[in-house]
Amino acid sequence: MSEAALDKVRIGIVSISDRASSGVYEDKGLPALQDWLTRALKNPIEFVPRLIPDEQAGISAALIELVDQQHCSLVLTTGGTGPAPRDVTPEATLAVADREMPGFGEQMRQISLHFVPTAILSRQVAVIRGQALIINLPGQPKAIAETLSGHEKASGIFAAVPYCVDLIGGPYLETRDEVCQAFRPKSAQRPRTA
Repeated sequence: MSEAALDKVRIGIVSISDRASSGVYEDKGLPALQDWLTRALKNPIEFVPRLIPDEQAGISAALIELVDQQHCSLVLTTGGTGPAPRDVTPEATLAVADREMPGFGEQMRQISLHFVPTAILSRQVAVIRGQALIINLPGQPKAIAETLSGHEKASGIFAAVPYCVDLIGGPYLETRDEVCQAFRPKSAQRPRTA
């Protein structure tokens, strides 16, 4: 299969920060997400970015719009997952969910615990809405890459994302092994591109 034959994918990337969205400082979440995904995926990607404040109704509305109107198969958020009163990303995400996928949040915390003891304060969740997978990631670019790629003692969460997207009816995502090796059962694998 040539790279030209790979499925196109629309990915929503959402950075949630009161200060970045109001221009107090430069947002680093969207560039970090776009950079990692561009390196990890062989598929042609159309990014649909959003930079929004920590407002639960606004976060939920953005997620609904990205899935229902923009037809994103994958939506990754960054920010707003801690214990502070303004951290409402998990609540906003669960409010729009058809189903929760708790393994993603559990694994992200396991990975992060290899780097910082405060990983136990993280409340990231992942959900399915329609034919889209929505995952809350940490707020720091370094932590985003760590949770997606993994650690020598803990598999990164993105290894499971392509097969999950397959199972919910999304495009076939193919990864670059040097960044992240996707796992699929043999019965679900297509011939790989060069």
